Amino acid sequence: MTLEIDDPALSAYQNVSQLAKAGLWDQVIDEVDGRRIRIGDRWLTDYASCNYLGLDLDPEVMASIDDQVRRWGTHPGWSRMLGNPRLYPMIEERLTELVGAPDTLVLPTISQIHLSVIPALAGRGHIFLDSRAHRTIYDGCAHARGRGATVHRFRSGDAGHLEDLLSAAPAGAARLVCMDGVNSMTGNTPDLATIAAVCRRHGARLYLDDAHGFGIIGERHPGETSAYGSRGNAVVRHQGESYDDIILVGGFSKAYSSLLAFIACPSDVKEHLKVAAPPYLYSGPVPTASLASVLAGLEINETRGDALRGDLHRKTARVLDHLAALGVYTPNRSGLPLIEIPLHDPDDLVWVAHRLLERGVYVTLAPYPGVPRDQVGFRVQMTAAHSDAQIDDLLGTLSWLAAGPTGTPMLRARES
Repeated sequence: MTLEIDDPALSAYQNVSQLAKAGLWDQVIDEVDGRRIRIGDRWLTDYASCNYLGLDLDPEVMASIDDQVRRWGTHPGWSRMLGNPRLYPMIEERLTELVGAPDTLVLPTISQIHLSVIPALAGRGHIFLDSRAHRTIYDGCAHARGRGATVHRFRSGDAGHLEDLLSAAPAGAARLVCMDGVNSMTGNTPDLATIAAVCRRHGARLYLDDAHGFGIIGERHPGETSAYGSRGNAVVRHQGESYDDIILVGGFSKAYSSLLAFIACPSDVKEHLKVAAPPYLYSGPVPTASLASVLAGLEINETRGDALRGDLHRKTARVLDHLAALGVYTPNRSGLPLIEIPLHDPDDLVWVAHRLLERGVYVTLAPYPGVPRDQVGFRVQMTAAHSDAQIDDLLGTLSWLAAGPTGTPMLRARES
């Protein structure tokens, strides 16, 4: 089947508008104190930010910025095509070694990468899009279709369906399979070995967005501090795959708390993108402070990153174990710090959201059709900077919702 360019965001507009009218969308945050935020006169514990390792609050990262700003100014004045402060190649050299890829190219954001790189790689060929892929991947595929590519959707997690679509596609044109590494709602990872094998059998290149995995999951070895693995070098290394016919996209905003993204790819692809990708040619540059904080984060990753990941794993496990004890369903099977909690009745979303705010808990809401109707609810994002006392309060709130404060459980139960 081909991709319908009936933009799903248009059908979501009414639901988002209802949340906005209820005061649950587009919040203005007035102050931050650790993992507490103030909205107006109300202090809340923040479970909506993706600063997984807590580096947004790390004194070592903050202290790294001043020297680089004094050396380079606040804002390099060139697109990357025109001029590259030494900070860029320094990051790329370290990043290439970290993720174990042939080469890397850093650009401002993942959204810009999808919009520019997917069309550049696909040309007038065929794109195979995971049905649960992140909205920004969808946008990149829609843009590629506008430039002549044919886009097909395959059922998420269904390697057989992908194989059928690849088998039916005409030979001779480029083939690009696009999907998430760590899914941004469920926190789960694909069976990468199976998907990669299907792609290689059919001459397709696999394009992975691991925005939520990079910095958290990594290569496995006996001395690792948790099941997340070591070094945080993303899903390809975590699952023991090679980069043969795999392109990895990731970003520093989630684990490293810095504005920067990258594509890990063969060197010939990198050189092609330097003349084909608009963000390299024309985009405004990344601020010096972000480049400095990336370099500081890479240092911390090597010295104490695994300790931070071990602590994050422990804190996330507390929440997942509590949900299991309550008999509450979550699609999270990975133990990663994205915990989607669907509601018993999706029509209760506004009511539940207000109750969470009243109890001082700030989360990411998940309305339909951003998620399937049976998964409407909210997402809790754990970070290493959350205190155990804050987690205690969260567990109490989850218990209260599961018990049914209105006489009916608010949270969807696990199927027996």
